[in-house]
Amino acid sequence: MTRTPLRAADLSAMLAANVPAFAAHVLPAGHRHGGHWRCGGVDGSPGQSLALHLHGDKAGVWHDFATGETGDALDLVAAVLFRGNTRDAMAWARQWLEVGNGTAAPSPPRKAPEAVQASAGADDAARRRKALALFLNGQERIAGTPAGEYLAARGIMLAELERQPRALRFHPECWCQEIGRPLPAMLAAITDGAGEHVGTHRTWLAEDGGGWRKAPLRDAKKTLGRYAGGFIPLWRGASGKPLRDAPAGEVVAMAEGIETALSVVLACPELRVFAAVALANMGSVVLPAAVSRVILCADNDGENPKAAALLERAADRFAAEGREVRIARPPVGKDFNDTLRAELPA
Repeated sequence: MTRTPLRAADLSAMLAANVPAFAAHVLPAGHRHGGHWRCGGVDGSPGQSLALHLHGDKAGVWHDFATGETGDALDLVAAVLFRGNTRDAMAWARQWLEVGNGTAAPSPPRKAPEAVQASAGADDAARRRKALALFLNGQERIAGTPAGEYLAARGIMLAELERQPRALRFHPECWCQEIGRPLPAMLAAITDGAGEHVGTHRTWLAEDGGGWRKAPLRDAKKTLGRYAGGFIPLWRGASGKPLRDAPAGEVVAMAEGIETALSVVLACPELRVFAAVALANMGSVVLPAAVSRVILCADNDGENPKAAALLERAADRFAAEGREVRIARPPVGKDFNDTLRAELPA
């Protein structure tokens, strides 16, 4: 009697029936958390963003909240061990389940000994890929989402502009390590001077009696990937061209945070406007030669010597490159978003 070969769905169901042992075998750096096996992603790194169901009707189903990837148990084998190759994953599953068809299962690609201790460059590249995947998994249009409502609550009405900044997206379930579960988040793309995506900034959101606000976390804003030397390109200004194609004599206004920078956009849409993510990064942003003038949109930090030193460092750096540098401070409040809100009707 000829036995019908096991299909992908059959193998996935058999793996799901043995999911606790399967999880520990495929993702040994993970850990049990309630009814899930948790790890940092399909790269097998320690962490929380990937959740694999261990029990019930969803046993074997997994979801990576950082990238949006999801699938069944066999999909996980393919993603973790065989770079997405389902045929090799099926052969491996037959062998692990001891229901082989007489053919040897392929061995997962092995790293050379020196690659086991991943270099900083490889780690950085992996984080950048994950950051890009997270951003691309977000919703492009933020109007009508919690992100749009959050900005509106800060007085930032994107409808007043010609378009929504392309660097902003909304994610309904962005993993938050601090509380161990996903939250809605506003995402922002961090790029370098060549336009390459190097990181994704997350602002986690929560709803209170007055609408959507920044989530009450210790760190409600964090970056996946890196931001050193990069920036969030929120507005292209009068030229409408990417930074790499900016016309000679271009003027750039640079603020620290997204909300402050967007407030500057609303006030001066003719300017190219960036958010540097952090004051310490302002002096590290790499600009092309076409940018002749830089406006540093500083906060009113009072007598804060550290902030003053970082601002001076940024100004000196751009001046040393032969650019005209101006420092602009808000006439009302701590930052330009305070000024914007002060001007709104009561």
